[in-house]
Amino acid sequence: MLSHLLKKRSNVITARWIVMIIDISLVLQTFFLAYLVRFNFHLNFGSHHFLMQLPLIVALSVVAFYLVGSYKGVIRHTGTRDAYNVFKAAVLLAIFLGIIILINRQFNILMEFTIPRSIIVIHFLLNVIVLIASRYIFKMLYNILVTGLKDVKRVLIYGAGDSGLLTYAAIQKDPHNKTKVFGYIDDDMHKTGKTYDRVLVYSSKHINDAFIEKNKIQEIIVSIQKIASSDLSKIVDKISKLGVKIKIVPPIEDWIGGNLKTSQIKEIKIEDLLSRQPIQLNNKNVQDDLKDKVVLVTGAAGSIGSEIANQISNYQYKKLILLDQAESPLYDLQQSFIQKDSTNFQCIVTDVRNKERLKRIFLNNKIDVIYHAAAYKHVPLMENNPYEAVSVNVLGTKNVMDLAVEYKVQKFIMVSTDKAVNPTNVMGATKRVAEIYAGQSAKKSKTQFITTRFGNVLGSNGSVIPLFKKQIEEGGPLTLTHKEITRYFMTIPEACQLVLEAGSMGKGQEIFVFDMGDSVKIFDLAKKMIRLSGFKYPSEIDVKIIGLRPGEKLYEELLSDKENNISTHNPKIMIAKVESSITEKQLLSALAILQKDLISETEIVKQLKVIVPEYISNNSVYSSLDA
Repeated sequence: MLSHLLKKRSNVITARWIVMIIDISLVLQTFFLAYLVRFNFHLNFGSHHFLMQLPLIVALSVVAFYLVGSYKGVIRHTGTRDAYNVFKAAVLLAIFLGIIILINRQFNILMEFTIPRSIIVIHFLLNVIVLIASRYIFKMLYNILVTGLKDVKRVLIYGAGDSGLLTYAAIQKDPHNKTKVFGYIDDDMHKTGKTYDRVLVYSSKHINDAFIEKNKIQEIIVSIQKIASSDLSKIVDKISKLGVKIKIVPPIEDWIGGNLKTSQIKEIKIEDLLSRQPIQLNNKNVQDDLKDKVVLVTGAAGSIGSEIANQISNYQYKKLILLDQAESPLYDLQQSFIQKDSTNFQCIVTDVRNKERLKRIFLNNKIDVIYHAAAYKHVPLMENNPYEAVSVNVLGTKNVMDLAVEYKVQKFIMVSTDKAVNPTNVMGATKRVAEIYAGQSAKKSKTQFITTRFGNVLGSNGSVIPLFKKQIEEGGPLTLTHKEITRYFMTIPEACQLVLEAGSMGKGQEIFVFDMGDSVKIFDLAKKMIRLSGFKYPSEIDVKIIGLRPGEKLYEELLSDKENNISTHNPKIMIAKVESSITEKQLLSALAILQKDLISETEIVKQLKVIVPEYISNNSVYSSLDA
């Protein structure tokens, strides 16, 4: 390793001295040319001691180049800064010559070093032109030679602003670059038609199939900072139909050391189009809420639970207990905590249905705050397995809630779902039952029970986006239940920020609802994913409509018809005013029936409908119970 570093260092030093030697030789040639120009291209200037002056030119050039450091620039990466350094070196050389000539004339030391002032001026101008031009010529020759030996990918950069220019510079500086930037795309009328570093700016109106085919464009890189996902989606909609790959430049805060690397320019993902500006939450409130607290996260190995755990790890908790029944994912989470040097955490493999085991955990730890993310969430699976859905989502949750009350836990924050609103399936109904039980528990204890509701999270286990990605990899078709189906989406970090904020601002009995923006039509989402993957819809990959699955809704809701909301200090977070008509006695009676081991699946669903009267089955075998 050391020998490799020394060799690399030696190569750098050698390259710099080669640049110095080339620059000095060019300075000598321009000095000769200056004399030619001065004497009208006649070679009769020997009487002016030209040859005697050459050693002086060499010595002064070495000093000027060394002081400025112009020889240190890498020729193939020549830019404006390198040109400016060469200019400074030429100025310094002219000043040195001028001073020596003045001193020599004042004291009449050596006639041989008396150079006409006009030659100094001509020499300076020639140095600026030749030295700068030589660098760009060498850079161009290098690019021609290197790119001539490999397949070159022709790309367009969408955005001719600062970010676009920096993207171009990053591509040009990459020594392993196999990309030629053909042009920029920009809708700014003041930029279109102009050239930046010899690269023309085109209006997006001119970019069509004929343009792409004629100029053999293979890729378009979107390089616009602080662009809203809705605007990005519109741009991608336009260019995704052109049959080219689309890439995106990351936000400037993600650039390595403040500099963009070509390796950071990634293919655009559907998540980039759906994610919104992150909510700016008051993290001080969360810090105050978790400081010196023992925190339990159930379902800690899942998509939401693991992100909650990771975000909590940034705060000054006393101890963090990560609980899940899934051994392998929990092990992965444990390793990630170890790698980032997190302390005072414990991973426990157990099931929320095992109340005795949970009780031992509560006995051994004075738990202050619980984030309950453990749940079964897949609608069709739970429709076919209502016993398991109730076992985990209702009875497992009840176990944790009852122990929270018994052991005087300060706060219990439950992760719920928009499917609990006017539920049409077993999964949504079980989550609504858990919400109702949390409300009843809050009335008879000092534990603050807080619920958060939100829609689908991007990239979570079993969600539509990973499914579509897999189907595209397999050559399609993409399977969709209904052409008109829509869903709300949010990012996993966004969802978990909401959960933490709810924990800090909740006082008990609240159901927090998140402003999730506009719903997304899944059919449009499928077409976008096909095009973003470089395929044509429908000729190469099609979308197949397979019909709604048992219990599935066309449209999700965040509030039921009987609910309204109250705003909070954060405009993105609201409190749903939810009332349940079921009494505590009726609830406990229904739960007692649900706890029986030999209860039939039909009876399970019937009891869910008793607790949640608004639960009307959709496209399900249990629809007959609603008659």
